[in-house]
Amino acid sequence: MEMNRLIDHTLLKADASISSIEKLCNEALNYHFASVCVNPGFVPLASKLLKRSDVKVCTVIGFPLGATLPKAKQAETLLAIEAGAEEIDMVINVSMAKEHQFDYVENEIRLVKEACANKILKVILETCLLTDNEIVSCCKAAVNAGADFVKTSTGFSKGGATTHAVKIMRETVGPNFGVKASGGIHSYEEALDMVNAGANRIGASCGVEIVNRK
Repeated sequence: MEMNRLIDHTLLKADASISSIEKLCNEALNYHFASVCVNPGFVPLASKLLKRSDVKVCTVIGFPLGATLPKAKQAETLLAIEAGAEEIDMVINVSMAKEHQFDYVENEIRLVKEACANKILKVILETCLLTDNEIVSCCKAAVNAGADFVKTSTGFSKGGATTHAVKIMRETVGPNFGVKASGGIHSYEEALDMVNAGANRIGASCGVEIVNRK
């Protein structure tokens, strides 16, 4: 698959402007990216701009800390889908993962997946905060809960995607489950490294630079 079709073209800054979201969507249309990933408040705008295109509207839930209540994440998901979201990237409760409360993590993922129905659900683990064994356990929780992807990072913590984490995730979930690498991917070479490690989706704010190899 061409690199452009692997990219979630992303803008999640707190001070993102309407014009910057419009630019993001226009770039996604021009380059036929897999999706744009925006904060929930911009879902209606992105949905309007991308209507009847091959670019999906993705949004984030429980972002960026993952510390909201499971039912709040479920409700936020329902509202986002109602507003036009076609893919959901949720942040797990990292504190519960660090406490090895993986049943809690699995339950919150399941609640969000119920709200997603047939929409794609990607589960953000924030791998920079987890041990290898915790990454494995969180991946298993995502698979058991019926999610579609596991994702490395929010891009808002102390580290982003690494090939090491992506390899662990791919080995854990197997060949038929999604793995999204995001956070700190700025070049075609870095994106390709993640794909070679096992990622089949790339989250990046530098999508245009990546596909143009700049």
